Amino acid sequence: MRALPVGEDALLVEVASVEEAQALHADLLRRRAEGALTVREIVPAARTVLLDGLPDPARWASELASRAGAPPAPRARALVEIPVRYDGPDLAAVAAHWRVPEREAVRIHAGTEFTVAFCGFAPGFGYLTGLPARYHVPRRATPRTAVPPGAVALAGAYAGVYPRTSPGGWQLIGATDTVLWDHTREPAALLAPGTRVRFVPVEGA
Repeated sequence: MRALPVGEDALLVEVASVEEAQALHADLLRRRAEGALTVREIVPAARTVLLDGLPDPARWASELASRAGAPPAPRARALVEIPVRYDGPDLAAVAAHWRVPEREAVRIHAGTEFTVAFCGFAPGFGYLTGLPARYHVPRRATPRTAVPPGAVALAGAYAGVYPRTSPGGWQLIGATDTVLWDHTREPAALLAPGTRVRFVPVEGA
């Protein structure tokens, strides 16, 4: 674990893995809720956590360095179920990469409980972890210029759902009508770091 100053009142904490980043993020949220940490914003990423608005970044850098090692495991959060039609244009390619029939690929994906590691790319987009390493898949060699909203996708170690039309190079295995981002909703994002996610096959999959 390494803590780096960012400007006058922020700290970027680097860790070795996405799992450590998730655990550290959950631990820092717990400390803030208990009143032991005063900070404006806590932002997780793949292998970092940004603490913005710290009154004393140097003190926290020292404290975090002294607590080197794996933070406590994150507490379980609410489960979000997302219905999916498994009819994506890349489903056959993903199944072939996994060396299983398409029906088995659907079973593997739907049978996995994912966790939102961090959010980014577009409002409402969560990077979901949970697939074993043997099911990680490469990005497409040629990205699509437009991926439709609700596309359920895989890339590398992550799963995700496109919240709006955008370019993208992830492997598309299905689609959902679930709204990931709605500015009239509170909170606007359906998914947040730490949220547990399951994909539920619907008729026509």
